[in-house]
Amino acid sequence: MEPAERAQAARDRVPRIDPYGFERPEDFDYAAYEEFFSTYLVILTRRAIKWSKLLKGSSSVQKSMTVKRYIRKGVPLEHRARVWMGVSGAQAQMDRNPGYYHRLLQGERNDSLEEAIRTDMNRTFPDNIKFRKSADPCLQKTLYNVLLAYGHHNQGVGYCQGMNFIAGYLILITKNEEESFWLLDALVGRILPDYYSPAMLGLKMDQEVLGELVRTKLPAVAALMDGHGVLWTLVVSRWFICLFVDILPVETVLRIWDCLFNEGSKIIFRVALTLIKQHQAFILEASSVADICEKFKEITKGSFVMECHTFMQKIFSEPGSLSMTTITRLRESCRAKLLAQG
Repeated sequence: MEPAERAQAARDRVPRIDPYGFERPEDFDYAAYEEFFSTYLVILTRRAIKWSKLLKGSSSVQKSMTVKRYIRKGVPLEHRARVWMGVSGAQAQMDRNPGYYHRLLQGERNDSLEEAIRTDMNRTFPDNIKFRKSADPCLQKTLYNVLLAYGHHNQGVGYCQGMNFIAGYLILITKNEEESFWLLDALVGRILPDYYSPAMLGLKMDQEVLGELVRTKLPAVAALMDGHGVLWTLVVSRWFICLFVDILPVETVLRIWDCLFNEGSKIIFRVALTLIKQHQAFILEASSVADICEKFKEITKGSFVMECHTFMQKIFSEPGSLSMTTITRLRESCRAKLLAQG
């Protein structure tokens, strides 16, 4: 079969809308996806059987070495919400605070918070049929509620762009408003250091930390960035703010989040370093600032990121050792530098 015929045949077989409601982009490589998915399906089936055995008879998921190993190999969709709720501490918080979420929604009105959230509603996943006004039920209302409740709950953060994408993914996976709220709280309140507060100090700090890690592990890339005076925020801020949503393929993002909820924010650095290391030669071809920015967009596309199972294996091997102690030390020095700059 000719490549064009094979591509058309794959296009006829692979649904145009993915299992989460996203329309596949115009340039989607149906043939490559079909080839990948046929092997991935075998892995998924095998993992699903193992997970069912592991979770049998237990009501909640606790952190352990076995659970960590299982999570790194991927959580089946049917168990994902339960696993995320368990390992992130969101389930425990929800159990300790019955009725709290609904009380937040009935709290005092805050016009500026409501307006900020409402402004972003139509900008959240226009390519997802479940978030369209014509959908029944339309997830925009659920998303609005989760973000509004969170704004009341964490007034220091309120609402910040980027949180809409994260809450949207949580809703698609949990199909549960209250669970999405508590998972958002786990991410914004505990797992990520201060990404969404007005000053975004944690976000700026982590971008600097990535810069320091690249300087140590991939000095040629750091030299290129320095040589052109490119700040890391210019090329990676959306990676951090959106936790790779709308940047990497959906299934890959979910596999990253499986580990993020269990192992914490150092996973973000593992993903970023792997993307940069894998494409180092390509990035080093850049000869201008615009060129560098374009290359950083390109490295988040293609088969390397689509093949989520191999990609996840790579994030734990490619960057080499990356301890939380190292991250904490770098965070402290980068934070101090940022505060000194005012």
